[in-house]
Amino acid sequence: MQKRGSMREKRQKKKKNGILLRLSKILKFCLFIIIPTLVLLFISRLETAIVEGSNRYTSEELQKKVLTKKTDENTLLLYLRYKYGETESIPFIERVDIEMENLNTVRIQVYEKVITGCIEYMGGYMYFDKDGVIVESSDKKLDQVPFITGLSFNKMVLYEKLDTQKEEIFDVILNLTQLIKKYELDVETIQFNSDMEVTLYCGDIQVLLGKRNTYDEQIAELKNLLPKAPKEKLTLDMKNFTEGQKRIIAKPRK
Repeated sequence: MQKRGSMREKRQKKKKNGILLRLSKILKFCLFIIIPTLVLLFISRLETAIVEGSNRYTSEELQKKVLTKKTDENTLLLYLRYKYGETESIPFIERVDIEMENLNTVRIQVYEKVITGCIEYMGGYMYFDKDGVIVESSDKKLDQVPFITGLSFNKMVLYEKLDTQKEEIFDVILNLTQLIKKYELDVETIQFNSDMEVTLYCGDIQVLLGKRNTYDEQIAELKNLLPKAPKEKLTLDMKNFTEGQKRIIAKPRK
């Protein structure tokens, strides 16, 4: 009887020690994992967001598009969401990277889609890159993106290349848009006719460039001409312009 009682006491003691051991592990887990994590989450409140790389959105606009969830008010959770979770797409933005500067500050690095021009389609605008691939569609016209007119396309599908019989047209558009950006010209529209001759529209000024492989000389001279042009509707004929030419034909626009 004493032996049975001793065995029972040993089992109860072993069971009690097992419970104490589990409680000890739980306590250690709370002390070294849960509590520090809760403290970290509590002190890592987002106070400052630094936005870099955004030309199409203001800092405030970009923050509203990036910080869309309640948990984004926490720098650590915001970082983890953009690092490993699913994020919402933002028009004209390729991707967004979040970096933690400190517990209360994040740096939002924006990578914009490279856009060469846009065309009008069914009341909206289709934006394409240097290869003619449609990268974005919108009902808004971006001021800094040249509007391309006079081209015909067989089909237009988002994220696919514009289907046109004149593939070389995209090289011409790329050359023009790069030069326009280089010389900081305010060109609203690039127009092509059936012979692929180019006409630029800069406010009230119409500029006839004709058809060439590159337009470097003309656009460089246009940088000097536009500030001197009268504030009225004019047509500048630069079809036969050559470097060093001192006279440009200008006449009132009809």
